[in-house]
Amino acid sequence: MAENDEKLTHDLAILQEMASQMADYLKSETLFWPMGRSNMPKLTLGGYWLRQHRLKSLHTLLTSEQQTQLSAATKTFETAVSPWTVRTEQRAHTELAARIRQWDEYLRDLREKRGEQAGAYAAQVEVRAIIAALVSQLQQRPYQLDEKLLQSVLRQDKGLRARFANGEFVWPDEWQPAYPKPEFWWLYGRPK
Repeated sequence: MAENDEKLTHDLAILQEMASQMADYLKSETLFWPMGRSNMPKLTLGGYWLRQHRLKSLHTLLTSEQQTQLSAATKTFETAVSPWTVRTEQRAHTELAARIRQWDEYLRDLREKRGEQAGAYAAQVEVRAIIAALVSQLQQRPYQLDEKLLQSVLRQDKGLRARFANGEFVWPDEWQPAYPKPEFWWLYGRPK
């Protein structure tokens, strides 16, 4: 449990840093923005929305101070993106297309080198979770999801389902409430 608390604490630190740099990120042309700290992933809208979803869904696992920090980071993010609606939508679509390609490469490698890639599934499936976060946000006002990109995701899912073995949740058990099985089925098992 302590390790999972550390993961959520780290997620919160990443979310706060992403929110603080979001305005500069949106003004730039860089899709994967380096945040300048070695223990941080690159800033993207999908990375932010992935963590925001997880942290909001699991807010009861956070201390009251952490919940306050989450709320403040969310407000910072909303303030950063509010004057940049079109830019945010464009950047999210660009990232979605890149993540779809990234996930497709992993799925192709999985088909070709089953044994070698299967063990990495729990880590690699984060790309699919980022795709889900991007799709979810782009389906909400004021954004509009590009239907062609959604069809690409659905095609990938169809191919994965055909060779998917249902099983245990691949991430920490405490995270399960944030990822219900019907919607996030690809987190409950592994490819055959």
